[in-house]
Amino acid sequence: MSCENTFGETIYSYSRTQAIEDGILVDLSQVDSIRQHWKHPFACTSAVWAIIEEALQRPDQDTCGICHDISTMAKLAIHAARNADQILFTVIITGKKHAMKLHIGPGDTAAPVLTLMLPYED
Repeated sequence: MSCENTFGETIYSYSRTQAIEDGILVDLSQVDSIRQHWKHPFACTSAVWAIIEEALQRPDQDTCGICHDISTMAKLAIHAARNADQILFTVIITGKKHAMKLHIGPGDTAAPVLTLMLPYED
């Protein structure tokens, strides 16, 4: 028995690609400010996306600006935490504080991906 099938055959798996197709995750990798801040694929949960969509209802908000604010606060938290795969931080969006969690780890392959979520989400 190899290390890859220590527990036997996989019964079911749900990929990151499927989660994006189903709307469980929203791919933000093509947002200019995300591409400027991060070199790995970047997605958020539908709960985080709902916060972003609510903010977009205001005329003075856009996706790029909101993602820039999120990225800036996440990077500040990363520098403070040092070497963690999950970073907790707070960001202000349209005057409201939102607790968030950024996770880095393997996606559908061993390559690293970033996932932005609320603190209670996994």
